[in-house]
Amino acid sequence: MAKKRKPPSIKGEPSDSYLKDKKYGDSRTFDPGFKGPVVNRSCTDVLCCVVFILFITAYIILGLIAWVHGDPRRVAYPTDSKGHFCGQKGTPNENKSILFYFNLFSCTSPSVMINLQCPTTQICVSKCPEKFLTYMEMQFSYSKDRRSLKYYSQFCKSPIVHPAKSLSQIVMDDDCPTAIFPSKPFLQRCFPDFSTKNGTLTVGNRTMFEDGNGRTRNAVELRAAAKNINKVLDAKTIGMKVFEDYATTWYWILMALIIAMLLSWLFLLLLRFTAGFLFWVFVLGVIGIIGYGIWHCYREYNHLQEQPNAHLSVYDLGIQTDIKMYFQLRQTWLAFMVMLCILEVLVILMLIFLRNRIRIAIALLKEGSKAIAYVPSTLIYPVLTFTFLSICICYWAVTAVYLATSGLPIYKIVTPGGKCKYENKTCNPENFSTTEIAKACPGAQCNFAFYGGNSLYHQYITAFQIFNLFVFLWLINFVIALGQCALAGAFASYYWAFHKPDDIPPYPLFTAFGRAIRYHTGSLAFGSLILALIQMFRITLEYLDRRLKDNQNNVSKFLQHCLKCCFWCLEKVVKFLNRNAYVMIALYGKNFCRSARDAFNLLIRNVLKVAVMDKVTDFVLVLGKILVSGCIGVLAFLLFTERISIIIEGPTSLNYYWVPLLTVVIGSYVIAHGFFSVYAMCIDTIFICFLEDIERNDGSAERPYYMNHSLLKILKVQSTQSEKR
Repeated sequence: MAKKRKPPSIKGEPSDSYLKDKKYGDSRTFDPGFKGPVVNRSCTDVLCCVVFILFITAYIILGLIAWVHGDPRRVAYPTDSKGHFCGQKGTPNENKSILFYFNLFSCTSPSVMINLQCPTTQICVSKCPEKFLTYMEMQFSYSKDRRSLKYYSQFCKSPIVHPAKSLSQIVMDDDCPTAIFPSKPFLQRCFPDFSTKNGTLTVGNRTMFEDGNGRTRNAVELRAAAKNINKVLDAKTIGMKVFEDYATTWYWILMALIIAMLLSWLFLLLLRFTAGFLFWVFVLGVIGIIGYGIWHCYREYNHLQEQPNAHLSVYDLGIQTDIKMYFQLRQTWLAFMVMLCILEVLVILMLIFLRNRIRIAIALLKEGSKAIAYVPSTLIYPVLTFTFLSICICYWAVTAVYLATSGLPIYKIVTPGGKCKYENKTCNPENFSTTEIAKACPGAQCNFAFYGGNSLYHQYITAFQIFNLFVFLWLINFVIALGQCALAGAFASYYWAFHKPDDIPPYPLFTAFGRAIRYHTGSLAFGSLILALIQMFRITLEYLDRRLKDNQNNVSKFLQHCLKCCFWCLEKVVKFLNRNAYVMIALYGKNFCRSARDAFNLLIRNVLKVAVMDKVTDFVLVLGKILVSGCIGVLAFLLFTERISIIIEGPTSLNYYWVPLLTVVIGSYVIAHGFFSVYAMCIDTIFICFLEDIERNDGSAERPYYMNHSLLKILKVQSTQSEKR
C-alpha cells in the first residue's frame, strides 16, 4: 500500500495548504497500478437503476394505454355540437370541413372557440359566409329571389324548403342562425373577416350591421365578444407568408446549415495547430460582425432622416402585422444600434479583463484538439445524442396528444341567458328534447363540451400528463448524462495514455459508452433524477405564476420571483456538480454520491487553479459559436437581401427576409453548439485529470506526469500570478 503523502510541491505553484485538510478530503496518493479509467468495476446505484427501469416500463405502458383510448382526430378535426368530426372521410360531414358558430356574440374569447366550448350551436359547413344576411332579410326576399334561401340554408342544421317559421320559433328550435356575417376559415373554424379601413375596424367593409335579433351592432362589439380575433386571423396571413418564404429558401437554408457544420468541424481541427491564431480570429471576427451591425444600423438611421413619418415611435405605430413597417422607423434602428454598441463594449471589456488568462485557454484548446484528433469518433457522438433526444421528444409529444384526446364525448346543457339551474349539467343529445329540462329551460341546448369519462383512467388524466412530463425530463437529462459520461471516459483514456497515441486503448468511445450503460445506468439515472425534480419545481412555479397572475399582491410576487431565482441557481449548480461527477464515474467507477463528493473536494482543494480556469474556455467556445453563426448569418443576410446578386443570385421576392435569416442563424448556432459541446467536455475532462495527475505524481522518473509539459508550465505560472494578486 502506498504511503500517504502530501501532493508534490511544484516550483511556482501555490500549495493550497490551507485547503488540504480533512474537511475537503485527502489528496490522491501515488498508485503504480493506476493507468486511467478503471477496467474492473461493478454496478453502482443499483436501486436507482431498478427504479429507473420501472419508471420507463410504466411510461411505455402509459403510452400504450393512451394509444388505445386516445384519438388524434379530435385534434386534427373540429367537432360540432353533436360530437361529429368535420371533414372526416366516410362520414356525412366529409365535404364539410369547417366549423360554423350560430351566435358568435355568445363566445367570450378565441381560446373558448378553439377549445370547442363556445356556448352556441356549432355545425359543420363546406364554406364560411361571404356576405351579411339575416334570417328576416332572407325570409322577406324569398318570394322575389329564392337564391338567398338556398345560400342561407347551407348554414342551418338541415336544408330549409320554405322559410315559414318566425324568428322567435327559429331561435327556440335553434335550427338556423339569426344572422350570418362575412367570415374567413382559420384553424378550420369560421371567424369574422375583420379589417381596418382608414383606422376604423370593419367586418366585411361595414362598421354597423344587424345581428338578426333586431339590434344594430358594430365591429367593435363583435371583436370584444371574440376577444382579439383580429390578431388571430392576422396570424394566419403572417403564417402563410412565412410558409411561402420557407418554400422559396429551403434549399439555401439547407446549404447554409451544411456549411455551418463543415465550418465547425474545420475550426475544431485547426485548433490543434493554430489555437492562438484562431482564438484571435474568433475575437476579431465577433467584434467585426458586431461592428458591421452597428455601421448598418447607423446607415439606415441616417437614411431615414429624410423620410416622412420616420420620426414616429413604435408606440405611435402600434401593433402591426406587416413587420416591414417597424423597419421604416428611425427609433427601431437606433434601438438596434444602442444594443449592438453595448454588446460590443461588453465583449471588449471581457477581453481586457481576461487578457492574462488567454494563454491557458489557448493551451487547453490545443490539448483538447489533440484529444479529439486521436479520438475522432467523438465528433459523431452529438448525432447519437440528437437521435435519442428526438425519440424522447416525439414519444412525449405523441403520448401527451393521445392523453389529451382520451375519453368519450361529454355533452353539457347550455342556455342563451345562462339562468337555467341545470346549466353545465351533463346531458344526452339523443333524448334531450323529450326531457323535463328542455321544458323547464326554454332554449336550452345539449351541446358537445369536451372529451372525458367517469372511469378511473379518465379521472387521472391530469396525473398521467404530469407523469408524462416528469419521465420526459428524466429521460432527457439521462441522455445528456450518458453522453457526458461516455465522452469523459473516452477523453480520460487519452489523457492517461503515457505514450500517445500508442497507449490509447482501441475504440475508447465505444468502450466508455458500454461501461456507462453496463455499470453506471443507476448513477446516471440518480444524477438526472435530481435535475428532473428541480426542473419540475421550476415548471410548477411558472404554471402557478400564470394561473395566479391577476390575483397576486406585491409580496407574493416578490417571493415567487425569489423562488424562481433560487431554483434557477440551484439547477445551474447541480448541472456543474453532475458534470464533474460523471467524469469521476467514468474514471473510477464509483457511485454517484461518492463521485460527486470526490469531484467537489478535488476542485475545492485546487480552488486557485479552478479560479484560473473558471469559464475562460467556455468564453472561447462561445466566441466560436457566435463566429460560426455570425459568419453564416452575414452571408445569409447578404444573400436574402440581394446584396450580392452580382456574385450569386439568391431567392427573390421574399415577404420577410428575416424568417430564413433567423432560421439559418439559430440552426448554425445549434450545429456549432453540438460540435463545441464535445470540445467543452474534452477540456473539462482534461482539467479534472490534470488535477488528479498533480496530486498522484510529482514529475520524477518514478512518478512522471501524464500532462503535456507546456500546458503544465503555463498552469503553474498562471496560478502563481493569481495567488500574488
